[in-house]
Amino acid sequence: MVHNELEECVARFVGKPAAIVFGMGYVTNSAILPVLMRKGSLIISDSLNHNSIVNGARGSGATIRVFQHNTPSHLEEVLREQIAEGQPRTHRPWKKIMVIVEGIYSMEGELCKFPEVIAICKKYKAYIYLDEAHSIGAVGKTGRGVCELLEVDTADVDIMMGTFTKSFGSCGGYIAGSKELIQYLKYTCPAHLYATSISPPAAEQIISAIKVILGEDGSSRGAQKLARIRENSNFFRSELQKMGFEVLGDNDSPVMPIMLYNPAKIPAFSRECLRQNVAVVTVAFPATPLLLARARICISASHTKEDLIKALGVISRVGDLVGIKYFPAEPRKQMEEEERMKLE
Repeated sequence: MVHNELEECVARFVGKPAAIVFGMGYVTNSAILPVLMRKGSLIISDSLNHNSIVNGARGSGATIRVFQHNTPSHLEEVLREQIAEGQPRTHRPWKKIMVIVEGIYSMEGELCKFPEVIAICKKYKAYIYLDEAHSIGAVGKTGRGVCELLEVDTADVDIMMGTFTKSFGSCGGYIAGSKELIQYLKYTCPAHLYATSISPPAAEQIISAIKVILGEDGSSRGAQKLARIRENSNFFRSELQKMGFEVLGDNDSPVMPIMLYNPAKIPAFSRECLRQNVAVVTVAFPATPLLLARARICISASHTKEDLIKALGVISRVGDLVGIKYFPAEPRKQMEEEERMKLE
């Protein structure tokens, strides 16, 4: 059956003994967490975790504590404090403690400081839950996500979650972990028992994508695409920074937020780019805080150098017009740009 093949394929790809797949990515987080955690458990979540994680944690009935975004030292502080304090009122030991982080943060484009987080979780014997929605299939030498990129052993990660809507061009999500964990989820998770499964064509699409990434289709397309997305991302990021934009995130990350800040500049930037035939995604409240609006650029392997240069030209012109270049541009870069605009 295609769904069994898909689950085996995903487990092999991420380096875990077993996996379970769901028909929707958002549900993967929001329906799994209430099954794993309950009253008497403690969830320690990164302050910028996705809404699906926030909703799943709230629905679980577990106590939730938040640590400063991507700050392992604060995570350790919170863990120590909570272990010493115990459950509210009774001060009994926690039944279970789980730390939840993302591989690449979707609105920041930052890579998780994963090796440090794992070291802290091992020290305090906490479970670790990794959301790889934006990193699986996009980073790492063979596309296996942040564990591969940051040289982390997948055996140290208790639960690995990811979606098929980004790199795999399909729908749904997965949870990978030990055989016992997956068996337990198959028997108890409402999103598995009551929901509709992924359609067979969508499942086949994911299997094909994984085979291409791994080179099992008999070509080197997967390796070329992974190299291209890395080159494209790093080229685009460095060019935006040279122009004077405030760009968040780390090298190798295909997610590039350009900070707009002023709420009035959101529609201005978006519409002006569209007028010049470049569609951009702008992100505002409630997805980000009110005064931290941004445009989020997501780079893919299928973008050609010409596409990127054209987009950079438009974004640069609109950036000048709207006034969102918050840093001085490199002088050489400015001259080259002006010459290129004249040629165009």
